[in-house]
Amino acid sequence: MCLTLRGCLPCRSCREKDLPAPSSNSSRTRMRTRSDSSEPDGTRPNFLPGLTARASGGNWFRGKLPRLFRSPRGQDTVNITSTTDGHHSPKDEEPQNVILTFEENLGLHKYSEASQLLIQREESLFGEITELDSLARHEEEVNDLAEDYGILKRNILQTLLQSLKADANTEALTSAVKAIYQEDKQDGLWRQTDRTRPGWRPNSWRELHDATLHNLVNERMDYPSTPSANQEGQSSVEAHIHSMGRQLKDDLLMVVEVVRNCYPPETDICNVYARLYHQTFSARLRKVADFGLEDKDCQFLLRWVNEYYPGLLQKPALASEINAEALGKLLPPELLEPLEEQYLSKQQHELMTYIRRVLEEAKEMWNNGQEPMREDGCYVSPVAYDIIQLVNGMVTSAKTVLGDLHKAQSITSKLNGLMQSFKTFQDEVMRQNKPNSKAFTKANLGNIEQFRDTLTKNGDLFLEDVRKDCLSVLTDMKESAHMYLLSPVHEVLKPQYRKLGTSDWLNKPLFEKLLVSIQAEIQELQGSKESCHQELMSKFHQEVTVEYVKRLLRGEVKLKDKERQDKAYVTVKNDAERLHSLFIKMGSKEDWLKEILIKIAEVLKLQELPAIQMQVASLGSAFPDLSEKHVSALLKLKTNFSRADRKTVKATLTDTLTVAGETGAPPFFSKVQVR
Repeated sequence: MCLTLRGCLPCRSCREKDLPAPSSNSSRTRMRTRSDSSEPDGTRPNFLPGLTARASGGNWFRGKLPRLFRSPRGQDTVNITSTTDGHHSPKDEEPQNVILTFEENLGLHKYSEASQLLIQREESLFGEITELDSLARHEEEVNDLAEDYGILKRNILQTLLQSLKADANTEALTSAVKAIYQEDKQDGLWRQTDRTRPGWRPNSWRELHDATLHNLVNERMDYPSTPSANQEGQSSVEAHIHSMGRQLKDDLLMVVEVVRNCYPPETDICNVYARLYHQTFSARLRKVADFGLEDKDCQFLLRWVNEYYPGLLQKPALASEINAEALGKLLPPELLEPLEEQYLSKQQHELMTYIRRVLEEAKEMWNNGQEPMREDGCYVSPVAYDIIQLVNGMVTSAKTVLGDLHKAQSITSKLNGLMQSFKTFQDEVMRQNKPNSKAFTKANLGNIEQFRDTLTKNGDLFLEDVRKDCLSVLTDMKESAHMYLLSPVHEVLKPQYRKLGTSDWLNKPLFEKLLVSIQAEIQELQGSKESCHQELMSKFHQEVTVEYVKRLLRGEVKLKDKERQDKAYVTVKNDAERLHSLFIKMGSKEDWLKEILIKIAEVLKLQELPAIQMQVASLGSAFPDLSEKHVSALLKLKTNFSRADRKTVKATLTDTLTVAGETGAPPFFSKVQVR
């Protein structure tokens, strides 16, 4: 049977020799097999020419095939089988190619192959159309092709919308992505030609892909499928933010672990999704921030911005694929700053309120005549510990919430004022001198030490000016506490101090009695924690030594000759040894005080001017606060030492102090007043 369509279309009844070789392109698509489901890029011809080959002098078919030669709609194929004398040719014994139609490819989610079929039909069809008027003659084919493109697009979009679900078809997604990039490449080819374009070109499926992902992310963040693990006790704002955050985490993990493998590496799809989720989450949080938040919600929002979200992106599974630094903050400064101020104001108010309450409780206890509790025989107070724990916890937490240590430190900006209140309380305790005042003062020495250690070792908790102010206040508090505890002791010892540096001191064992009295008074000073007691003993040791030197330099004893000077040397040296032994035993750490008394004793013993000059120079080098008045008073004890020699020795001291640098020695002679 022969049909005539704009020429003779050969059929089976025609001679085989009159049949042309089958074209590689049918009128609508290329014949394909399952094994021929894809083509390498660059091998597909573009704008295939129309089927215009001549065979046996006749015109070859142009236009649509008759229904007789058409497969179901959307996949036109021609299957031509040659025969020889009514029998199949040897070729027919080979395995037959299995043809996949457009619809079959769709059914198998082979969107890339379906796209290739449509592109081939497009190239074949529009390769024939050279003018607009010829477009009308192919209207049905163009409409069919446009309809098939619409069907493919809907399938691909549906696949993209399902891509983040746990049961997503990764093969379908991979094929859909490949189809999108094929179509994008075809758009590019059309842009490079001035031929008549299909109405759907450019189809801009890359842009459609991006818009679809954007809509997908918006929908998943608007309606999170992952509820918060425990919403009990959470406000609606907290629950909402938490649900979005969990959805973001789960989806990004899905992208990194599954979806990423469906895209070419150069697409950087993980960061594409990360940016979309970041922008969407940021937009939602902006609305929340603009709403006006309770303090609890404000803190929760800040934690998500500065702690939870950065921590989420730093998880190993995500950090290797997502550039968190490029994403930036979830909220801009103009929204963050009011939230930070609200949070800091709340934290500062809570800290100040708590410290005032702690101090009030201590004051009430003292007013009621109670003594601080004892631990291991020492008075202790919880004031410093409670305050330090709260400061440490609040500043550390604020650093995490705000992501900025300096901002977190501002919580303590008013701490120096409260430290002054603490000092005022201690001053009142000492001024009134109630029966329990000494116990409270001893306990406060422990508080002072704890505060000082924290300000020194954990200075990053405080603003620098606040830290310095607080340390200054604590130094004053310790000095005044030591004075309060030691002044009564010195009053008791004063009668025996008066005998130092006298003839009786030189001739009688008076210093032994002073040591016994000191030891008895030390027992009354017990009660502060060990380290604080050691500091108190060191202070007591220094003050007794100052009193000793001061009494000696008053010059009541006259050392007229070498014998008395030798005796004075032995007495001062022995006193130095015994005083040092007693105080070291009691906890003093001031070993250097013995050195002062030994050097003074050496000056008293020496007879030759050069030797005395050297000893005074040595004393001045070790203790730069030694003055000419001190040296003059000491040398006056040696009544056989001339005024001219004293002047020479003082000049030696002046020269020594001129060249002497900082020794780091604690002040001593500046506390010894001489006439």
